[in-house]
Amino acid sequence: MPTTKQISWLKGAVFVAALIPLARMAYLTLTGQLVDPLEFITRGTGDWTLYFLTITLAVTPLRKLSGWNWLIKLRRMVGLYTFFYGFLHFMTFLWFDHFFDLAEMWKDVLKRPFITVGFIAFVLLIPLALTSTNGMIKRLGGKRWQWLHRLIYVIAPLALLHFWWMKAGKHNFAQPILFIAIIGTLLLMRVWWAARKAAQ
Repeated sequence: MPTTKQISWLKGAVFVAALIPLARMAYLTLTGQLVDPLEFITRGTGDWTLYFLTITLAVTPLRKLSGWNWLIKLRRMVGLYTFFYGFLHFMTFLWFDHFFDLAEMWKDVLKRPFITVGFIAFVLLIPLALTSTNGMIKRLGGKRWQWLHRLIYVIAPLALLHFWWMKAGKHNFAQPILFIAIIGTLLLMRVWWAARKAAQ
């Protein structure tokens, strides 16, 4: 079990490392090294949202399988980075695609299914981010907080569907299939553990 100081250092390292993708996107964009900066930023922020969502879902199975209970101390930060990159992904869509025209954005959301599911997934992330503090856990109570944060099990399939439809346009199914396999496994592990607990 790492010491409190070691965990603090680890949290700091994770915090900085999680910003590297954003720094890279900003650097490549500002230095004019991209053919299509908007496409790159849109795809990049969307991909990293899914990466951090996957890592968030992996924390509990990895903790149970390894016995590294200290991993739970990193889950909140990783989950907030899921929201952070999801927010950047949404803002890229709202800003560069629609120039903050909410009416046009809403038409696009209703018209294009892959945007619809992505938008729903992002909206569902908002209450999870807002209730991520210790104070909100106390206000809601442990059980209600846990039930609310089970929205992640709705968000994950919606995010996968959004990702699938985006890649389907380019006939690129390798990545979506990989993420479906990984996230599907992580969710099935939870179902298995829940079933075993109920049977006891």
